[in-house]
Amino acid sequence: MKSYLTLCLFILTISFVSTALAADKPSVVSNSNPNLVFIIADDCTFREIGCYGGQALTPNIDQLATEGMRFERCFQAAPMCSPTRHNIYTGLYPVKSGAYPNHTNAYGYLKSVVHYLEPLGYRVAQSGKMHIGPTEVFPFEYLQAIGNNPNMELINTLFAEVSESKQPFCLFACSNEPHTPWNKGDPSVYPPEKVQLPPYIVDTPKVRDDFSRYLAEISYFDGQVGEILAMLDKHGLSENTLVMVVSEQGNAFPFAKWTCYDHGLQSAMIVRWPGMVKPNTVTDAMVEYVDVTPTFIEAAGGSPIKDLDGRSFVPILKGQTNHHKDYVYSLMTTRGIINGSEAFAIRSIRSSHYKLILNLNHETKFTNACTRSDYFQSMVEKAESGDATAKTLVNAYYYRPAVELFDLQADPLQMNNLAGDSTFGKVIKHLKGKLHAWMDEQGDRGIATEMKAYDRMPKKSEPSKRKSQ
Repeated sequence: MKSYLTLCLFILTISFVSTALAADKPSVVSNSNPNLVFIIADDCTFREIGCYGGQALTPNIDQLATEGMRFERCFQAAPMCSPTRHNIYTGLYPVKSGAYPNHTNAYGYLKSVVHYLEPLGYRVAQSGKMHIGPTEVFPFEYLQAIGNNPNMELINTLFAEVSESKQPFCLFACSNEPHTPWNKGDPSVYPPEKVQLPPYIVDTPKVRDDFSRYLAEISYFDGQVGEILAMLDKHGLSENTLVMVVSEQGNAFPFAKWTCYDHGLQSAMIVRWPGMVKPNTVTDAMVEYVDVTPTFIEAAGGSPIKDLDGRSFVPILKGQTNHHKDYVYSLMTTRGIINGSEAFAIRSIRSSHYKLILNLNHETKFTNACTRSDYFQSMVEKAESGDATAKTLVNAYYYRPAVELFDLQADPLQMNNLAGDSTFGKVIKHLKGKLHAWMDEQGDRGIATEMKAYDRMPKKSEPSKRKSQ
């Protein structure tokens, strides 16, 4: 009897001590309802980030990578801001959502991540750059942006409120950096003469000066990431929060944004999810932005949504598999772009080995905001002065062949077009078949869809049912 009482007293003592210790720690909700924080840059080429081997100083993102999983092959479906953001929030590819040109709206009858997470008990907020519409499709709790950037004060208030209420939340913190103009951060950290330019960009003093300021703004974005992570720590939310950081499409220099090369479509993606994602891991599974909403739904305990184009990659995060997709797809339309060339439709497909790009209206000269910039004009001047390399690169940006094929293992920067080599005839035929099947499934008619793009410009009211594609 005495031993029994002693055992009971011991158990009660341990229980009391555990309770007292727990009182000193921030309480968290069960991992069955993790908080979700998505942080996105704007016009940042993934290769410039420190943990991806880049020259930009990004200590906060690099540290996050050691605490979570770094994706080596994450892609988006369009190399422009508006289609990308609609793509993320709806889980649909751009033509199906209706928001395939830039500066457009999704079809008004669609649902977004807000509609899927709120029934699961989540507060779903957005702060920073929007570039989406209409509001009935995206009824976020909008935390008013400051200069198109996340409002850190309101985010801090949100974190304080959910820490008190214990309600799970999803926050999309959308930076405007390093989008032009490059006027934030400290460019003195990146002396122009020491900047390393990719070989597909013409080297001029103007380009070097702008690239220096662009790198400084990537570091500024890294500071925003650090600020949000610090607020999660401050409010005791970090241990039960899935944090996803992505870089969006590539920068505004040639062959990146507004193109279907990997420089314009591939993204950094780093995910920290304590207790679920093994720290300091890397995956080469191919995932897409269209998979983000399905992933958040599964992480939040929801059931798969039948009609979404994306698929959850929670199994990748949990280390259950290292394969997600065999192919990723993309499109680029110059309709909806200020100063863009007329109907320059680009479609692409990528496997782990090859990338195929179809320039459907290749007879047209390719122009956009990049070609009208001061830095591009400095490239043109160098080409006109007789520099052979500059002339080759400028012409390659202006004029594209109908078909481009790249061996990604031998040529990761996609500078050697193999489409004219008959050795790769079967590869091209196979990838074309896959790409055309995807276009058919999406209702994408190529140039015909491109010519209809102005029909997708924002209107006072959206159609009540889907237009035929």
